[in-house]
Amino acid sequence: MFNIFNKNKFEIVSPGKGILKSITDVKDEVFSSKALGDGFIVEPTAGEVYSPVDGIVEATFPTKHAIGIKCSNGMEILVHIGVDTVKLNGEGFELFASNNQKIKAGQLLLKYNIEEIKSKVPAVDIIVIFSSGEECEIKKAGQAVNIGEKDIVEIKSK
Repeated sequence: MFNIFNKNKFEIVSPGKGILKSITDVKDEVFSSKALGDGFIVEPTAGEVYSPVDGIVEATFPTKHAIGIKCSNGMEILVHIGVDTVKLNGEGFELFASNNQKIKAGQLLLKYNIEEIKSKVPAVDIIVIFSSGEECEIKKAGQAVNIGEKDIVEIKSK
């Protein structure tokens, strides 16, 4: 009737400020091959990460480099910072979200010191993965996006 649960109408906003790119551009085959799911990346110009969706934080990693979110429409996403950042054991990261916390799109999740960690890892990209099987179409590939910017990707149901 109202299609309030239609995943195609669910809005995703930019989790950071930078250049929007395809998940296939990640410098790690696990991500770029979509083995963990489809998604997108933001090559950041600032070390702040905001929630791309409304939902509940289901998992914060002790290493502070990734956050699992269950969206208000039931989709599950993983917001992952960089490549090989797990090896930093939280160094350079500060969490602003906790498990079971309700969050809104555009809410600050974490900060990280790009300059401090970029020499220690292959990439510092903000990686968003749709881990419940959805596909996405990048609408502004290669373009600059701002925090909370809408209409950046379109979700396609599995």
